[in-house]
Amino acid sequence: VIKCKAAVAWGAGKPLSIEEVEVAPPKAHEVRIKVVATAVCHTDAYTLSGADPEGCFPVILGHEGAGIVESVGEGVTKVKKGDTVIPLYIPQCGECKFCKNPKTNLCQKIRITQGKGVMPDGTSRFTCKGKQIYHFMGTSTFSEYTVVADISVAKIDAAAPLDKVCLLGCGISTGYGAAVNTAKVEPGSTCAVFGLGGVGLAVIMGCKIAGASRIIGIDINKDKYAKAKEFGATECISPQDSKKPIQEVLVEMTDGGVDYSFECIGNVGVMRAALEACHKGWGVSVIVGVAASGQEISTRPFQLVTGRTWKGTAFGGWKSVDNVPKLVTEYMSKKIKVDEFVTHTLPFDKINEAFELMHSGK
Repeated sequence: VIKCKAAVAWGAGKPLSIEEVEVAPPKAHEVRIKVVATAVCHTDAYTLSGADPEGCFPVILGHEGAGIVESVGEGVTKVKKGDTVIPLYIPQCGECKFCKNPKTNLCQKIRITQGKGVMPDGTSRFTCKGKQIYHFMGTSTFSEYTVVADISVAKIDAAAPLDKVCLLGCGISTGYGAAVNTAKVEPGSTCAVFGLGGVGLAVIMGCKIAGASRIIGIDINKDKYAKAKEFGATECISPQDSKKPIQEVLVEMTDGGVDYSFECIGNVGVMRAALEACHKGWGVSVIVGVAASGQEISTRPFQLVTGRTWKGTAFGGWKSVDNVPKLVTEYMSKKIKVDEFVTHTLPFDKINEAFELMHSGK
């Protein structure tokens, strides 16, 4: 058993608490990882807020991490002690019907136990002050050591800087894949990206790499425009600058609508606007943002009857074990940006400040 520091969420709406936790050794088909770096994501904040129907407490959150394998359980063959890895919140077992289908990346092998905050055998590897602590998204990277299923880990280039590539565990991969895998953006197309946070910037990067000629960034926070242009946005607009609905503004700006739109916020009203900003006959809108529990999307069916397509994406459509190492290689060869997404680097015990920075849009 390893004793180490972790940021424990004792209950909904409370700040994270840095505690000493015990991390049990990995059982069969499990891997224990020394987490070197982790990032914060709105999904962590969503669960912490209490709005997540799958949220359970006390829990160690975090799902964008990178580290080194400390030990492996019986039967683990894909990684060994000392390997550099990224934990995966969407695993890839290679055996379930989802893994065998090229149309999806949503491996279901451990979905039920992962959603309940436990390892595949139904138990937890974390304890603190004599209490069992739940796992989160199969990763729990807000701990100096974590235990994951062996199908939830990708071995990556040992030379990769872990304080950067941890972001490929969720946000950057999600946005980039939404453009190149889910939407399949084509050269010369016009795109609109709603929400210019980390995921939105990654979508812009993907659209640019795919050869889009016009990329319109949309956000009410104008402080984000300079960064969006650095990533490839050709122009940025705020919905608050016009009395007309944003979809009408976009349809006028683009002679009938955009070829591809992306919602990177998790707001169902914006999801509708993103669809309705698409061009009749061929426009495709991709939902990337995760809306709160119980919310529903709506539009007039005529929008779809007249040739628009509504799609969704999880982790950018990447089959995780196969593709995360390739994304690291793309970063190492400067095909995709990663360093530019990092705005602040804080010591682990300042993790609550990191959440404040995220909520303030900084």
